[in-house]
Amino acid sequence: MRITVQTYAGYKGDERPVTFLREGRIVRIMEIVDRWYDPDHNMFKVLADDGGTYLLRHDMNAGTWELESPVS
Repeated sequence: MRITVQTYAGYKGDERPVTFLREGRIVRIMEIVDRWYDPDHNMFKVLADDGGTYLLRHDMNAGTWELESPVS
């Protein structure tokens, strides 16, 4: 599912997600549990302020973000 993400922009550009919009609500990311990189996209496993754990995918070529799945 495509989502809107606000990122922390450091010297490398959009380095990490800070918040994302889910079902009309802003979800704040409390912790990045894991991250991994491919040439075309970055993946972030995050803990959010709603108590959920989510897997977010940043497509580097398109500049888009997707919610891959809530993680249990």
